[in-house]
Amino acid sequence: MSTSNGTVQPPSANGGAENENKPFKIFVGYDPSEDIAFQVCRHSILKRSSIPVEIIPIIQSDLRKDGLYWRERGKIESTEFSFSRFLTPCLANFQGWAMFVDCDFLYLADIKELRDLIDDKYAIMCVQHDYTPKETTKMDGAVQTVYPRKNWSSMVLYNCGHPKNKVLTPETVNTQTGAFLHRFQWLDDAEIGSIPFVWNFLEGHNKVVENDPTTSPKAIHYTRGGPWFEAWKKCEFADLWVNEMQEYLKEANKEIDN
Repeated sequence: MSTSNGTVQPPSANGGAENENKPFKIFVGYDPSEDIAFQVCRHSILKRSSIPVEIIPIIQSDLRKDGLYWRERGKIESTEFSFSRFLTPCLANFQGWAMFVDCDFLYLADIKELRDLIDDKYAIMCVQHDYTPKETTKMDGAVQTVYPRKNWSSMVLYNCGHPKNKVLTPETVNTQTGAFLHRFQWLDDAEIGSIPFVWNFLEGHNKVVENDPTTSPKAIHYTRGGPWFEAWKKCEFADLWVNEMQEYLKEANKEIDN
């Protein structure tokens, strides 16, 4: 059962640690040009979650109004959340664990499975891709950039109370370089935990191996561009996203009618 603010309550209480009963905060990058991608991503999480989750869009215009974000958009920033994503620990009041994810994800599994991978010894956890894109453009004609640890920051579990993450203040996020932020240069390598690639399965790059369930995606990342862009309507797994979108629109229209 979901509520209007994006919180879903599980069918029954599972007990367990106190933090397991609090909604797991999921911050999703939001760009006005990709509203439908956000809505479908949100729907895919809520639909499959067996734990309470709170989904919060990171909206740049709101952050600017609140004085949390003021840096000018660079020429190679393909979305409005290219840098604002790193405010996640701050937005979570530097408490507990929270997740950031790009809006161009489609979840196929229960988010509880991902949350259960959390290990408190790490400052962050993410899929540690070795990824060099072949395309020179992505999405709706945006420049495709190549840099070390590319796509690591697209889905991150943040240990928001970790001492090292206290550096991610609005001042840091607004003034530090892309290299410092996207490569997690405020952390030692040993403080970055690894998550199986199926939780950030790169469409067009990662492959499903027949008869190997460990390669089956739990979250598809349409990093090159998803079916909501004309140029990517026939990308791999487009049918799964379109089906989810149709289900979301049907439910949204039903709510309007009621």
